[in-house]
Parts: sequence; C-alpha cells; structure tokens
Amino acid sequence: MERLNKAWYDLATSSGLIDENREFLLMLPRGTWTAEEDRRRRTMHVWHRVRLLERWDIMGAGAATFLGIRAGHPGFAMLTLDNSVWLLADTYETGAAVYAVRDPASSPGVLRELKWELEWLARKDEDREFRREVSVWLESRQQR
Repeated sequence: MERLNKAWYDLATSSGLIDENREFLLMLPRGTWTAEEDRRRRTMHVWHRVRLLERWDIMGAGAATFLGIRAGHPGFAMLTLDNSVWLLADTYETGAAVYAVRDPASSPGVLRELKWELEWLARKDEDREFRREVSVWLESRQQR
C-alpha cells in the first residue's frame, strides 16, 4: 500500500491533478456504502470538491472504505477543478493501477467509454437522467 500511495501521489502531482491548494474533485456514490456495494448497485455518482490533507492514506484506509473494496484495492475517479486531468484507480485480478488522462473531454478512449456506458444503461433501461445528460454532452462535442 505504501508503493500504491506513492504511485498515486506521484501521478496526481506530475499530471497536475492537485492544485496549489491541494484541491480536486472526487467522484463518490450518492449513498454511504463501500465502492464494492456501489458497483453492485450501479448508482449515480456525484463529484465532491475535496482537499488532500497532510495525513492521507488513499490506497490503504481510504480504499478500505468509500475509495475501494478494501485496503490496497482502490476503485475511484478524481478530476481537476478545471476538468483538465482525470485520474482513475482500479483493482484488477493481479493488482491495482492508477491512470491519468489529460484533456479527458478530447480523449478518444474516454469518449468511447461514455458511448459504451450509454448503450449498456439503455439496454437495462437505467439512469435515464444520466443518459440524457451524457447524450447531450456527446452531441455537443460532435457539433464542434
């Protein structure tokens, strides 16, 4: 977890996720359950403005609660206040990884993932408001 925390912090600072006030946006589920329960429920998420304190343990204690499924098993997304950098941490079969994407609104991978998410939710007829908002946003991107 120490290596994971260092990797997360190095990527968060080098990519520009954390501003001079150590603030960024953190995506959290609407409820108070763990990330594992959130994945099962597939609920709507909300961005919250947060500040990284001097004492932090994103990948250990944080991942054991709402930032993952247990210590060392993260599952979260973070975004700069100006939306210029998106950071994602997730757990896989053989480990955990942290990724950063600069200018996510122009990233082909991000756009492809949003389209896939819309199709998946439409098949299950879930999250109509979210689907509408994302569809409008994607359509506005195509018009540019």
